[in-house]
Amino acid sequence: MQDPFYIKEKKRKPQSGMLAADAWLDSSLYEFWNALGRGYTRFQDFMSRFHVTGVKRFVVEILSDAFSFGAIGAVLMTALALPAFDITDRGAFNKAEDYSVIFQDRYGAEIGRRGIRSDDSVALDQMPDYLVKATLATEDRRFYEHFGIDVVGTLRALMSNAQGDRGTQGGSSITQQLAKNLFLSSERTLERKIVEAFLSVWLEWHYSKDQILKLYFDRAYMGGGNYGVTAASEFYFGKRVQDINLSEAAMLAGMFKAPGNYAPHIDLAAARGRANLVLTNMVAAGFLTEGQVTAARRNPAAAIDRRKDIDSPNYFLDYAFEETKKKIEERAANGNNFVVRTTIDTTLQSYAEEAITSVIRDSGEQYRVEQGAMVVTDTEGAIRAMVGGTDYAKSQFNRSIVSNRQPGSAYKPFVYAEAMEQLGLKPSDRISDAPVCIGDWCPQNYGRSYRGQTTLISAFASSINTVPVTLSIKTGRDKIAELSYRMGLRQEYPVTRSLALGVASVSVLDMTSSYAVFANHGYKTPAYGLTRLIDSRGETVWEYDETVPRERVLSEQTVAYMNEMMRAVVTSGTGRRAHIDGVPTLGKTGTTTSYRDAWFAGFTGNYVAAVWFGNDDYRTTNDLTGGLLPTVAWQKFMAYAHTNIAVKPVFGIEFDLPETLIAAAPEETEEEIAQRPPNLKPAAASKLLDLAARLSSSQSSDQLATAPSADSQPTL
Repeated sequence: MQDPFYIKEKKRKPQSGMLAADAWLDSSLYEFWNALGRGYTRFQDFMSRFHVTGVKRFVVEILSDAFSFGAIGAVLMTALALPAFDITDRGAFNKAEDYSVIFQDRYGAEIGRRGIRSDDSVALDQMPDYLVKATLATEDRRFYEHFGIDVVGTLRALMSNAQGDRGTQGGSSITQQLAKNLFLSSERTLERKIVEAFLSVWLEWHYSKDQILKLYFDRAYMGGGNYGVTAASEFYFGKRVQDINLSEAAMLAGMFKAPGNYAPHIDLAAARGRANLVLTNMVAAGFLTEGQVTAARRNPAAAIDRRKDIDSPNYFLDYAFEETKKKIEERAANGNNFVVRTTIDTTLQSYAEEAITSVIRDSGEQYRVEQGAMVVTDTEGAIRAMVGGTDYAKSQFNRSIVSNRQPGSAYKPFVYAEAMEQLGLKPSDRISDAPVCIGDWCPQNYGRSYRGQTTLISAFASSINTVPVTLSIKTGRDKIAELSYRMGLRQEYPVTRSLALGVASVSVLDMTSSYAVFANHGYKTPAYGLTRLIDSRGETVWEYDETVPRERVLSEQTVAYMNEMMRAVVTSGTGRRAHIDGVPTLGKTGTTTSYRDAWFAGFTGNYVAAVWFGNDDYRTTNDLTGGLLPTVAWQKFMAYAHTNIAVKPVFGIEFDLPETLIAAAPEETEEEIAQRPPNLKPAAASKLLDLAARLSSSQSSDQLATAPSADSQPTL
């Protein structure tokens, strides 16, 4: 009998490998997460020992955030300091202006100097004590206390500026100012200020306070081309720095902030006012008592009269100095002292300055225009006058050489010249003045009207806009730009749809060079201002070569046609105010969008000149066009310039020149030396001509037949 409780066991099937692996994975993960949970629990138990509440927790949170932001700040500061690290790694200071150049006009008379006047031979302990104290009292009273950055002084300066006080102390320490002078440029950017701060700390680590102060006294620019107080003392007072008195020391200390404003040869009253402020600072700082500075207040410093330097053609001298440095470096000339003969004519320079300033003075307020510029060359490119602004003492920015203005319609000669060269057109050819579009751009004429069929010369003289745009479509705008570069424009500009209307960046100097091509029979005529460079030993380093062949840019036929059309601008077009009796005048007006720029560029047989009027901040004028003030200033200058000279003809222009008699002169055995022409204004010339007419009336009838009358002379 079978046991009722007996159960036959079934034979188990062996587990597969995949099932075993799955079981092992499940158990392993289970054990891992359990172990991780137990570990986290133990970590929580451990960290609970550090749990704080109330005020303690607030402090801990503040410290934690401080460490976090501190780490971020350290990384950021390191990144900002990298430029400073690179500068100090080079181990070289800024190269000071190490050339001293005497400039002469075209006749050999000295007209000014540029470059360095520097002397670092005087030790700090040999300088007057009140010069040191005056500088510290005004520039950095906490100099011997801070680490290179005067935090307290900076905050005090910021508060003073916020209250509307212009301040007697700047926010930058002496060390920061020295860092800028030694390593950086004068640009005002946040990046430069950050690098300046790092460099200031670096200077404090590597130099003593006295060494820093000595470097500051030797490297600071003091105006008039002087670097350092030693050179400035000689220049302004004619004495050694060791011998200056308190009032003179105060005047020197007042120039560190802005030598262009407080230099005594520029504005003696401002310099004395600034020196008086320095004396007040010395009393406030506790360096001197009021009684000790009373004598200096009553007897202010008197500087050497250097008005001749102010009357120099300073804008031109700045330009000539930069050109001179290029010549010296190109030829690796030895030495530091040079003499340069220039092309400038001081008589014509005074005429140009008077033309610009008088027009601004008389009409600037009416047309809301504050600045003007002019460049004058002869027909071979020699610069005879350069006016970069209305007042060099207030602004040294040379507006005549910077390519940042649009010429407007004064650009149109490039368009018409390219059309004549490429398409074989002539002034009498007819063309349609009708609406024209390039894409969605449809330019309009000044009067928003159209003439229909018109001649090229009429369209050019009236400055019609649609015609040059039509011509630019036929010739291609790239070809027009290429011609403008060959003629004299040097600043590259984008070729846009509106190029034919003068949407390009040009300078007054380059516009003058470009128009000189028309005056010089189609040959490239770049403007130049230097003719000879001589070193201190009297040896010629460089000399302008007049025999170098010139590149032909335009054919004579195109030049004749263009001159005919530019003559029509003066006789019957937008430039009628440029007319001068007895002188063939040619040119083109230009006005830009919103009346921001107004131009007149033109020439005679003797001179080429371009004139610009506008505002530095690109503010719009009061409807000022090129046919108004620029043309008036151009005509005023040319009328002066053609007084008492032989008027030359213009190629391609039929013009009855006034008869000019030249008395026979005895033969010269020696080389003739160029002499300056008499400085005659139009009124004086008229009186002389009237006197000549009266004297001639007393001569015999034979003499009367050959003698000139007053009417036969230029009427200016």
